[in-house]
Amino acid sequence: MILNFDSEQPIYIQLAEAIEDDVLKGIFEEDTQIPSTTEISVILKINPATARKGVNLLVDEGILYKKRGVGMFVSVGAIEKVMHKRRARFYESFIITLLDEAGKLNISHQELIQMIERGLPDGEN
Repeated sequence: MILNFDSEQPIYIQLAEAIEDDVLKGIFEEDTQIPSTTEISVILKINPATARKGVNLLVDEGILYKKRGVGMFVSVGAIEKVMHKRRARFYESFIITLLDEAGKLNISHQELIQMIERGLPDGEN
């Protein structure tokens, strides 16, 4: 996990997204324990309260769950939840903006598809 302390994005959100990334990559598998907030705060050199806030954000979203007296675990279905969340954010952040700009430039549907295909690595279109 790498955090950018110069970013305008709050550290706790960066931490939550880093944990989500690790879930998507299979580093933290479903129904397995993640490091404690104390361990996370020591490793990343952040305040334990900040680590707790990031982890609790994922608990609130159902991506992680608490086992009382044991620690935090990745929820079953966490990968699907993260994918759904990220796809929705991708749509809102990139696709809507792309379509708005394409409309301003009178780029047709077909031209837009051709531009996207041109940007794909060889063999993927």
